Amino acid sequence: MKYEIIGDTLPAVICYLNKGEKIITDSGAMAWMDPCMKMETSGGGAGAVFGRMFSGETLFRNHYTALADGKIAFASSFPGKILALDIQPGKEVIIQKSAFLASEENVSTSVFFNKKMSTGIFGGEGFILTKLSGQGTCFIEVDGSTVEYDLLPGQQIIIDTGYLALMDATCKMEIQSVAGLKNKFLGGEGFFNTVVTGPGRVVVQTMPITAVAGTLSRYFPAGK
Repeated sequence: MKYEIIGDTLPAVICYLNKGEKIITDSGAMAWMDPCMKMETSGGGAGAVFGRMFSGETLFRNHYTALADGKIAFASSFPGKILALDIQPGKEVIIQKSAFLASEENVSTSVFFNKKMSTGIFGGEGFILTKLSGQGTCFIEVDGSTVEYDLLPGQQIIIDTGYLALMDATCKMEIQSVAGLKNKFLGGEGFFNTVVTGPGRVVVQTMPITAVAGTLSRYFPAGK
């Protein structure tokens, strides 16, 4: 499979499939395609559907098979970027929930639960993430622009909730309380931050949709 990512703030990825090749996507992600693409919708079993319900993905997935050489395109749903990830055995990647866009058929997604319960209670989006494994190319959506860091063993970075786009599975994540009562209640940064410890790659995003929604909500009257 060959592909190209086009567009700036609202990108799309165009995948060029050879006859017989397949690509999998969340339902509703396809933007345009050649007539030679055959679509089949599948849930993948009760366990897979249940897991996607928690990870923010659509309950069912569309499998597209190229009956002849042709193209199919998938568009982003929010201003940002589309990243192409090369997934290999033993090199799993953890992504934010709802980031999955499409992948080759040998890439698997599963729910990733952070092992620390404190992360689940206080970390918001950091509790339930999506793990990518298998082998092949996977396309994900990222909100806004991205900044990438390669952490050394034991090196840490502190990230506000929602700004973590992806990290290598070799990284560890936990929640750290903001020090001081004044900082907690008056600092405007919330009570907790996400701490990611290397080794591994970390990608942060500059405009998480949750932050945008929180900002816009100030300008709408509260419901009565």
